[in-house]
Amino acid sequence: MDEDSTYTSDGTRDIYKRPANKEKTGNWKACRFILVTECCERLAYYGMSTNLVNYLKIRLNQDNVTASNNVTNWSGTCYITPLIGAFLADSCLGRYYTIATFSSIYVLGMALLTLSASVGGLKPECDASGVCHPTQAQSATFFVALYLIAFGTGGIKPCVSSFGADQFDENDENEKKRKSSFFNWFYLSINVGALIASSVLVWIQMNVGWGWGFGIPAAAMALAVAAFFVGSRLYRVQRAGGSPLVRIAQVLIASIRKFRVKVPSDVSLLHETSDLEESNIKGSRKLQHTNKFKFFDKAAVKTKEDVDQKEGSAVWHLCTITQVEELKSLVRLLPVWATGIVFSAVYSQMSTMFVLQGNTMDQHMGPNFKIPSASLSLFDTISVIVCTLAYDLVLVRAVRRYTKHERGFTQLQRMGIGLMISILAMVVAGGLEVYRLRYVRIHGLYDQETIPISIFWQVPQYFLVGCAEVFTFVGQLEFYYDQAPDAMRSLCSALCLTTTALGNYLCTFLVTVVTEVTTRDGRLGWIPDNLNRGHLDYFFWLLALLSFVNFLAYLVVARWYTYKKVAGPPSPALQQ
Repeated sequence: MDEDSTYTSDGTRDIYKRPANKEKTGNWKACRFILVTECCERLAYYGMSTNLVNYLKIRLNQDNVTASNNVTNWSGTCYITPLIGAFLADSCLGRYYTIATFSSIYVLGMALLTLSASVGGLKPECDASGVCHPTQAQSATFFVALYLIAFGTGGIKPCVSSFGADQFDENDENEKKRKSSFFNWFYLSINVGALIASSVLVWIQMNVGWGWGFGIPAAAMALAVAAFFVGSRLYRVQRAGGSPLVRIAQVLIASIRKFRVKVPSDVSLLHETSDLEESNIKGSRKLQHTNKFKFFDKAAVKTKEDVDQKEGSAVWHLCTITQVEELKSLVRLLPVWATGIVFSAVYSQMSTMFVLQGNTMDQHMGPNFKIPSASLSLFDTISVIVCTLAYDLVLVRAVRRYTKHERGFTQLQRMGIGLMISILAMVVAGGLEVYRLRYVRIHGLYDQETIPISIFWQVPQYFLVGCAEVFTFVGQLEFYYDQAPDAMRSLCSALCLTTTALGNYLCTFLVTVVTEVTTRDGRLGWIPDNLNRGHLDYFFWLLALLSFVNFLAYLVVARWYTYKKVAGPPSPALQQ
């Protein structure tokens, strides 16, 4: 990389040379490569995950419950592994090298997945009736590929959005406004990739073949990696700040050691250094003291024993105010984080129960063309694209006039609106299933594979989930980046993603419990293989009820939350 570089006021290395007379609006030239990378990576991910439940049913011969649980378990793993990537990015590799390393594993997994669906001996053989009989080795190869992809996503998901936001200087007002817009465009790029995946690629999988259906996403992932490396010379690169978990542990241990120590009423007596590098807090701006969680302030109280500590062990006895506030920031985030789990369980229905519901409906568009049920997720994507543009270009400007807030809504208000919309989405999905089952009952169509109700009646529920995403998921991206300590942003982005993981695991748990309880005494249960004889509507009502309770909890959490306050300039350790 070019050694002759400038630095932003937040300390990141600015390699892009901006003309002197040009308004400082952020490193948008580099952001284009980042957006292309994210678009292609999401095309690859959704290209193989959107229709995954049908692959498991058709090629691996799994029933509805098993296929649904395998999808949500794998999807949950995709959102847990970012904790690994985030730790490496924040502690030693930095975001740039973490993305570069894990993307290689991602491509390997996509290549193996394509081979498992297209090469003789690796792909399951099917008989004349279309029933496939996979061997244990073939199933194992498929799942190895699947979980290689899950591991590869772990270094990309938590880093790309933060790496893109690093291209904007937080201490410059013009760039700060542009950064908020970047998160909207970032999420838009995700859904452009998802749009192609849910329409073109799902159709190819169901009508041309799974080899091509997985091969094209593999090629898209290779393109994503190429685009990322092409932009390398333009990036602002933030240096890794040292292990965030070690700094958290230091505060915890120091505060426990001093549990008998009284915290002085004068905050200026608490320990702080002029150079954050000295306190092992690389890559951070100073944070102002807050009055919540005062127990942790004990770690910053200087005692006689602290003076006598040997160099190297002192940091486990005495911490700075900034280091203490880093821990407090994470603790404040946890209740907000927890309220995102149920929302993610609702979101996961698009790749499981919505698809299974659509399989039972009339998929014809005209006399000769059938739209695959998984392709209905393109309406979620269209909704996200429309709502993102409307939010960024119209709604923010209109609301700003009344709220006087630079973003229109606060980040917490934005996420809350999304939670409300998600409740409505489950109500609509449940209402459609009630209507579908009533039609089945009236016409005696219990054993008919598809019934004459158009699949396009599912569009409203997909559209509502898409609107909820724009408010909640995009709000989370911005919220966790802004509220995270500077050197823990990848970790907090990963923390945000774990709500999706736990939401998927919650869905697996709910499906398992519901199936166990409702199939007792020989009953078919809510989610049998023949949904015409089940009660999928009850499952949607259950999610609607959980979402409502979750929203009430969110209102309490949002009212309690206080935003972090930066007290000083960045550490020069950010620069490299």
